[in-house]
Amino acid sequence: MNNLPATEQHRPQQNALLAALPAADCERLVADLELVPLALGQVLYEAGQTMSHAYFPLDCIVSLLYVMKSGDSAEIAVVGNEGMIGIALFMGGDSTMSRAIVQNAGHAYRLKAQVLKDEFHAGGALSRLLLMFASALITQMVQTAACNRHHPIDQQLCRWMLLSLDRLPSEKITMTDKLLGNMLGLSVEDVSFATGALETAGLIHYDDGEITVLDRAGVEERSCECYAVVKKESDRLMPLSV
Repeated sequence: MNNLPATEQHRPQQNALLAALPAADCERLVADLELVPLALGQVLYEAGQTMSHAYFPLDCIVSLLYVMKSGDSAEIAVVGNEGMIGIALFMGGDSTMSRAIVQNAGHAYRLKAQVLKDEFHAGGALSRLLLMFASALITQMVQTAACNRHHPIDQQLCRWMLLSLDRLPSEKITMTDKLLGNMLGLSVEDVSFATGALETAGLIHYDDGEITVLDRAGVEERSCECYAVVKKESDRLMPLSV
């Protein structure tokens, strides 16, 4: 299977939003969907930059980061195959104040900005799905802000890992200390301390930029309530599967 061309390995239905479309709507979009590989650390757009495309992840994760004037950043949300990147395109703008960066490499379908706008304004199934996803994403952003302010680093890391695992096909997350620190707004030392504590507890194995979750139930127990809040709202608004 891995030797097949990318177009045969991947299909639009691997993304929950595209999978939930009526067959006729999906067929209409297929000609405009372009399969693209996304590399770890690749920036899809910078804060304030006009978006040329929307992205529908298949087997990758994209992080949305808020970037300060100093260059420091903090993650405000993660998006995988449950959603899309580029909600500003249908919410009244062509840019946003966040940066979109690939957290886990993989593939996505991208759609030209104007095509997405036209589909949204047509008021069909895609527009309803996009609005439900936007609502779930806003909940994640709000909860992440509260979590970063009120909860210990190890609990924040557990929340982040669980949200990532929900969007990946395995129990492994590839991530460097530096990139993880940029995601969570933490120093490399803080990241090392938090991952070390979880490894000592037997919850994860961390080696050379790869996190393997050994005890998911234990990670869920150690996490703060923020993961459960985000997952419950996402499940309520997006009762979809791929």
